Amino acid sequence: MAIDFNADLGEGYGAFSVGNDEELLSIISSCNIACGFHAGDYKTIPQTVKRAMEKGVQIGAHPSFYDLHGFGRRNIPHTPEDIYELMIYQLGALQAFVRLHGGRLNHVKPHGALYNVGCKDSSVAQAIAQAVKDFDQRLVLFGLANSELIRAGQQVGLVTAQEAFADRTYQNDGTLTPRIENNAVLHDTDSVVEQALRIAKEGKVTSVDGMDIELHADTLCFHGDTPEAVEHAKACKHAFEKEGIHIMTTFGM
Repeated sequence: MAIDFNADLGEGYGAFSVGNDEELLSIISSCNIACGFHAGDYKTIPQTVKRAMEKGVQIGAHPSFYDLHGFGRRNIPHTPEDIYELMIYQLGALQAFVRLHGGRLNHVKPHGALYNVGCKDSSVAQAIAQAVKDFDQRLVLFGLANSELIRAGQQVGLVTAQEAFADRTYQNDGTLTPRIENNAVLHDTDSVVEQALRIAKEGKVTSVDGMDIELHADTLCFHGDTPEAVEHAKACKHAFEKEGIHIMTTFGM
């Protein structure tokens, strides 16, 4: 068995620093780098790209709504045309630095509110998927397992990676619990490991109401901006290795 571990990185800008990218890069197999709209800038992007390449970690784009003040977690209404163009803009920014340093872009994972809306709204999902295809049809599109984003990617012929979350709770419909809810994020490491293992081994996750949700996960996410991210990722890697589950990327170019 094998599964990808991913984390959102490069989410600082200027003098503002978020998370422990260096330690996470020693644990994960793929990363999603902020492209400047919710975090990231002309310094953090190339620095993160270079470190990911040095660690042999697959590089993905992490585009969002233009929302520095809200860290990309506010739902800002956009037309599908606007979403298409903001996607292209951000993919181009990251791709420029990846090429400059001799690497290649492997995948795209929308961030925050853009991700959540795209997982539920088919028109937004279609705009995201079309932008990825038009930019580079070899790129893998990450999306919440069983979501509209996965369906839209498959419809336009992209390779998709169904994503599950080790450190987030789920609603009965398989969506993530909104961050405005107190129980949206798992902070206890044992709970994170238990959820991650069940997802990988059984293809199931338990909702906040105790319902079993069936899902297939190609990749598991650890949020780099949470204080316990490194602890969670290390514990999960150790537990997975004991179970004979390899941490590696099994999709992409």
